[in-house]
Amino acid sequence: MKNKRLTTILAFLAFLCVVASCKSLPDAGKLPDSAHKATPTVAMPRGMLEPQKAAQLLRKRWASATADLKQLALLEEQATGAPLIPGNQVTLLFDGPATMREMMAAARDARSSINLETYIFDQDPIGLQFAELLMEKRRQGVVVNIIADGVGTLTTPPAFFQRLREAGVNVLIFNPVNPVERRGYWRLNNRDHRKIMVVDGKIGFTGGINISESYANSSLFRSRKKPDTVKEEEVGWRDTHIRIEGPAVAALQYAFIDNWVRQDAGELPQAEYFPRLAPVGEKVMRVLATTPDRDSEIYKALMVAMNEAKRSIHITSAYFVPDQQIVDALVAAARRGVDVKLVLPGVSDHDFIKHAGQAFFEQLLSGGVKIYQLQVAVLHAKTAVIDGVWSTIGSANIDRRSFIHNYELNVVVLDPIFGRDMEAAFNEDLRSSKEVTLEQWRNRPWKDRIREFLGRLAEYWI
Repeated sequence: MKNKRLTTILAFLAFLCVVASCKSLPDAGKLPDSAHKATPTVAMPRGMLEPQKAAQLLRKRWASATADLKQLALLEEQATGAPLIPGNQVTLLFDGPATMREMMAAARDARSSINLETYIFDQDPIGLQFAELLMEKRRQGVVVNIIADGVGTLTTPPAFFQRLREAGVNVLIFNPVNPVERRGYWRLNNRDHRKIMVVDGKIGFTGGINISESYANSSLFRSRKKPDTVKEEEVGWRDTHIRIEGPAVAALQYAFIDNWVRQDAGELPQAEYFPRLAPVGEKVMRVLATTPDRDSEIYKALMVAMNEAKRSIHITSAYFVPDQQIVDALVAAARRGVDVKLVLPGVSDHDFIKHAGQAFFEQLLSGGVKIYQLQVAVLHAKTAVIDGVWSTIGSANIDRRSFIHNYELNVVVLDPIFGRDMEAAFNEDLRSSKEVTLEQWRNRPWKDRIREFLGRLAEYWI
């Protein structure tokens, strides 16, 4: 995202306040705190496993996990309704360059279909390179379908997408700003913030990275510069994505097709979108694809995991504007001895959102939560790892917009080995961050306090 996008979006704010109805987040007091069955539901390519077989499979997959993992899986299923999907291979992609390399390599090998869903698709060197690749695959006979958000692509020239269409690529602009261009029911405030790519129905990508040079040209996640030596104009972008093979890819594919149908965009071209997916790995996952008319499943999954945390809660959040229930859950965890650490932006592309989130720092720091601000990059990642076994990566920020108004997708990986990879990534971010202390925070300038106050007033809409 860029500052010019924020200016454009804020221009719609007054209008949104009039046309959009307010919706509240789920009541944390009604989230489950005890399991009503013995075994989580496990989804396989041919249907749900019988409870006994599901228990056997999970015992094998979670042989090195703690006893609390099954309890957490049960509570999360009760809260979200989403089953576990075993048999996956998962690769954590730490930054933009790694992600772009992997996505382009997978696209080059496509034989049947490429489905791409993104908030931003820029006409810049990376966007052009990606577009050329997709058009070439279409010339080779591969079906290529794209969903790009109407607000996220406001600064992308229409001719860019027209060229893709003329090459045979199917392009859908999600909830376009101009209501005349929307084929069905128009909801300007509901944005498609997902980042999904599925190749041949077999390889899936999701996370926080858009199709933009901003994410692809800097790998300062691995920078050896000290935070004190980095100038704001020198920073790149820090984000996280994930590559998936195995049965869980079908859930990503379904989410893409469901959004296409929701936009009344007509039938997708024929292709083998759902090939048979045999188990290829040991990772057990849950895919949470949320929409504004659902009940904030990503929010509920995060709340359940934080409430159940025994050892650690490590969150990396680009746009952190929590509601009071999240603040209370983090403080409660810290007070019962859980190591609660947040990595938040030190440099942000949206200062207004940054200050809105900082309005909660006093309460969090006073409650024992440790806060760090990343210095060497613009933070755009949306990840968390809890107790080293529950991990989430996706498009959802910790704010009301993501939880209530947007179409988002997060994956939850329940696995201690993957959890170690997530902890390593988190610790790498800590190396390049500065801790915010309570004493330092109480001495911040008054102009920052005013910005926080104004941001807090508008937190529902940003």
